Amino acid sequence: MSSLDATFHTADLDESLSASFAAQGLRVARVGDEDTAGSYAWTDAVARGFLDGERNDVQRRTAFELNGYRRKIGVYDDAGVDAAVPVATFASWGAELAVPGGTVPACAVSSVTVAPTHRRRGILSRVMASELLTAAGAGYPVAMLTVTESGIYGRFGFAPAAQAAHWKIDVRRARWSGPDAPGRIDFISREEGRRVAPALHDRVRVTTPGEIDMPGGHWDRAFGTRADAEKAEARRVVQYRSPGGEVEGLAIYTVTENHDDYAASTVTIVQLIAATDAAYAALWKFFLSMDLIGTISASELSVDEPLWWMISDQRAATITVRDHQYVRVLDVPAALRARSYDVDDTIALEVTDPLGIADGVFVVTAGEQAEVEPVDSAPVGVPLVRLGVPELSALLLGGVSAATLARAGRLETGDPARIARVFASTTTPRLSFWY
Repeated sequence: MSSLDATFHTADLDESLSASFAAQGLRVARVGDEDTAGSYAWTDAVARGFLDGERNDVQRRTAFELNGYRRKIGVYDDAGVDAAVPVATFASWGAELAVPGGTVPACAVSSVTVAPTHRRRGILSRVMASELLTAAGAGYPVAMLTVTESGIYGRFGFAPAAQAAHWKIDVRRARWSGPDAPGRIDFISREEGRRVAPALHDRVRVTTPGEIDMPGGHWDRAFGTRADAEKAEARRVVQYRSPGGEVEGLAIYTVTENHDDYAASTVTIVQLIAATDAAYAALWKFFLSMDLIGTISASELSVDEPLWWMISDQRAATITVRDHQYVRVLDVPAALRARSYDVDDTIALEVTDPLGIADGVFVVTAGEQAEVEPVDSAPVGVPLVRLGVPELSALLLGGVSAATLARAGRLETGDPARIARVFASTTTPRLSFWY
């Protein structure tokens, strides 16, 4: 844990937040890292909030052991029947977000729930605003989250910055037309896959805007190597090695048999990591060439997958695109300096922020090493963009064109195409998992 992450992890709750809840007969507290009982109750509340069943002791203990890196917040109703279980939960931690040409420290947010018994009391709004201010004060340039309800977070300054595609492929129609890779595919154990995956993922994520370092416990969840894993034995792992013997790709998958037609079974790809073009081609050809498989299902893919150009019949793929990785700029200069730009230009941004965190006017001198300076007003002759922090956050990863946002009425500028060229990225942003 970096010094920034450690500082944020143990930061005190804002006194005004505590006072506002006390006025409603509620109590807000950070769940201590060594508080086993408190963590178990917090985990129970999270499961309830996401409509899961009751947690058992193995699940509670595993969550406690693997989630110590999280800053866990609970809101409690001491007048309730089971006052130890929070009526609202919130988790966050320090992570690293890839942006075009670099990475930036980020505050990741997860496990946001409010019990149905305590809705419409402003609980989420107060906790989110307070924790975003704490994250900004600690020094994080951005915050980020993946969402189950997409309509909630825009009012806090978040915007979808990386979309995710779900593919359903009719294998019999698709027919592989991509290249043949020179290496080899081998089956490996789930434990071996768990061992090699982190380094492989780190090679890929830093060059893919939108990706983050894998949170604690997620690898074991993906490979079914954690104590509370269910049906772990259903998961199989293959890896791709180059002719030189280097592991360059890996995939986790499951098979669902079709008992009416065994030759029409379904492969679900849990995770596919490819550090080279050869690994990407080899892994996808492997799945499209499997016997007895009629359908391939894969989620959290890029909206610009090369696979689209590696199958003979593109209509064999049904693709659904949804919002996925949400980003929220907290420090405009630091966030924009973290990325590179493919054009040299100077523009001015007038940013409005509903929480007052990132308000201001900023001059951006774009290039491989950008300069971003706060100013009192936009200089004469420099094109000005008026936009909210959600729109700036959407632009950060290069996943949406400023010209598109201008046509949608989401920003104002006299030359949308010029602004679009500044923020454009040659790599489509994506995030390959949920957190």
